[in-house]
Amino acid sequence: MSEHHFTVKPVLDILSAFTAFMAFLNLLSPLFGLIATIWTLMRIAEMVTGKPFAELIRRKKEVQNGDQKD
Repeated sequence: MSEHHFTVKPVLDILSAFTAFMAFLNLLSPLFGLIATIWTLMRIAEMVTGKPFAELIRRKKEVQNGDQKD
């Protein structure tokens, strides 16, 4: 998947946004809409910060534990 990383992620982003939109229109299951909404919010956070979401979560945990390294 690493070779197709830059082609798969945008497709999943579009699909996720479409699924979230359709869920709000009650055309799909609310569970799928919730999953798509969470995915979309994670991707927005990645785009805004320029870091993978896993790094953002890891850093937040380190700050809460007082383990932040400067």
